[in-house]
This record gives sequence, structure tokens and C-alpha cells, in this order.
Amino acid sequence: MGRIDFDLCWEEMKQFTSRRTNDSQDEIWLVEHNHIYTQGLNGKDENILKENNIPIKKIDRGGQVTYHGPGQLIFYFMVDIFRMNLSVSNFIVALENVIINTLAGFDIESFGNRSAPGVYVENKKVASIGVRIKKGRSYHGLALNFNNDLAPFDDIHTCGIPGLEVTSISKINKTIQRLTLIDSMLSSAQREFGYRSIKSLN
Repeated sequence: MGRIDFDLCWEEMKQFTSRRTNDSQDEIWLVEHNHIYTQGLNGKDENILKENNIPIKKIDRGGQVTYHGPGQLIFYFMVDIFRMNLSVSNFIVALENVIINTLAGFDIESFGNRSAPGVYVENKKVASIGVRIKKGRSYHGLALNFNNDLAPFDDIHTCGIPGLEVTSISKINKTIQRLTLIDSMLSSAQREFGYRSIKSLN
């Protein structure tokens, strides 16, 4: 979907989810956003360490505060988790696995964290996960740091964890191409969720 205003995308996610039926196909939306901090439902204001010119938006996903910006790959998973017989916790683990298995294909070792959902490389966070489940259907998803500015993370306790460092794919391996990574992510999602195929709507 390219770069899209966060508020517009958020509203479209909610509308898509409210219109779904039991026969609706799942969708994965790949977007980028302009600079913004998003604060989850239980987000604590003390996790905003310093005000800057980046807007802060309180939204309806789980988790604490994180940053979105150009160069970050955001995958919104519009998934019927009831149809897949997935619990919320198992769904989050599945999202982590999508990233972990993708990075393994580039010889990057990474891991998830049950107490702080997301994916880490050498204890630095490379991807954040936050979802909303409504009537068994998910929206929001994961944000993978690809080639984005990491400085805005300095002004927050990322995901509510003091001292948590972040990294990006471009810092780990500069040779990985954006489109190659995207294709690998979608292939990993197809395997993880058992989709017969993933078809582009563009």
C-alpha cells in the first residue's frame, strides 16, 4: 500500500475488520508510515522520555510505546484467528516465527520473547509486535526495522523496557535487498499460517 497516513490506515483496518464475514479471506497489508509514536492500550506516559516533534498517538493495540517511520516495513495481519484455531498468545508467537524464520534464511539468528513480544538479534530489538483482536479477527501486526532512522527510539522506553536497544536489518546485513526481504517474509507467513497461496491485490 506504500506510505500511508497512520490515522487513515488505522481507520481502514477497523472498517475492514468490522465488515468481515466467516468467508472473508485474510489479508496482509504492507505499509510504511510517516514519523509517529504509537502508544498501546495500557501504555504508560512515563515511557515517553523526551518530547520531540514526532506526534504521539494512543491506539487500540496491545503493548506499550513504539516508533514508526520511513524505511520501516510494517505488516498488518488481518487474520481470522478463530478460523485457524489460534489463541491470541499462539498468534503472537506465529508472528514472531514469521520473522525468525525469514531472518534464518539470511543466516541471521534471532529469537522471540514471551514477556516482551517481538523479535531480537543479539538482545537488540529488530521487530515489534502489537495486535488487536475483535470477535476473533486481528488487526495491527508487526513492524520490522529495515532501513529506518533509529534515533527516535532514544526518546522512549521502547515497548516499555528501560535501556532496551534497537537495531535494523541494514545494520545487521547491508546486502539484504528490500524486495527480497519482503518476498521472504510473505513466503514465511504463507508457511506459518498454512495459506495455499498469497496473491497480491495491487
